[in-house]
Amino acid sequence: MVFYPSRFFTASGTSLNSKRINQLLILLCLVWASLLVSCSDSDTASTLGDWRRRSDFEGVARNAAASFVIGNMAYIGTGTNADNDRLVDFWAYDPARNTWTQVADFAGAARNAAVGFAIGTKGYVGTGLNTNSDRLRDFWEFDQATNTWKQIADFGGTARRNAVAFALNNTGYVGTGFDGNYLKDLWAYDPATDTWAKKASYGGAKRIGAVSFVINNLAYVGTGNNNGSAEKDWWAYDPEQDLWIEKGDFESEELVARSYGVGFAIGSRGYVTLGDGSTSVWQYNPDDDSWATLGAFEGVARQYAIGFSINGKGYITTGSSGTSRFDDLWEFDPATAQDTDAN
Repeated sequence: MVFYPSRFFTASGTSLNSKRINQLLILLCLVWASLLVSCSDSDTASTLGDWRRRSDFEGVARNAAASFVIGNMAYIGTGTNADNDRLVDFWAYDPARNTWTQVADFAGAARNAAVGFAIGTKGYVGTGLNTNSDRLRDFWEFDQATNTWKQIADFGGTARRNAVAFALNNTGYVGTGFDGNYLKDLWAYDPATDTWAKKASYGGAKRIGAVSFVINNLAYVGTGNNNGSAEKDWWAYDPEQDLWIEKGDFESEELVARSYGVGFAIGSRGYVTLGDGSTSVWQYNPDDDSWATLGAFEGVARQYAIGFSINGKGYITTGSSGTSRFDDLWEFDPATAQDTDAN
């Protein structure tokens, strides 16, 4: 917009309230500058968090696999292929080299919808569904040093599928899921004694297909499905007090309640994405119990994927959409702006 001050004078050259006109011009400039800054901030907030394609998972494409992270290596295996065959193969991913290496096959029955967690240099996998779709409660330990599996004490709760798992303070935890009934119980595994102990049940509703991550000695668990209803509540578990603490729901209308998504933590922030057809990425800040959007996952929307984090980056691989199975691997950097032109 261009202004011509000479037009605001009479034929005698007398100013028509020039002071008022100058004030108006200043006000317009301030409003315009404010709009520019607002748009810039909004664009940055909506696109922060970039994804890049990495080396494809080298096993057969699958969904509902199990995983754990030991040191700087991620381990992924079991699940079902496109023919719904249950699998036992296991693979290790090294982000530093961007390479996959096949490790010893899972020693238990082939399965999907199992859970995994790691304690020290050992990984643990159990529960799920076998080739007859029977629910399982056996548990197995993987020794990274010897590349071997051994059976440990059966899970302390009922046989189930689509539970949630995490590790805190050298203890593994498994809870929720489905055993013919939707569940909210929680069990703790002590590798020193090879025993399971019942803990305080999840604070929210019963559910399957929830997500979890750990930040600063607290585990955060939420989303999932309860009798056909997608849940959006969020809870923190304090193992020292054996106590669940209710946190803020996904309150924004833009946030999507979901099940069978993925969750992982990077530093002091948690991330939830995918599940039920959504690709939106949400960052959780435990400092003020708030959620913020970080753009969208740049791969295909999917459920039953694997998510993990190593050295300040998040990763997503495998999963399914309808009858399709995936083997692509994506790396997430929360500190880099997303290239929206690539979407």
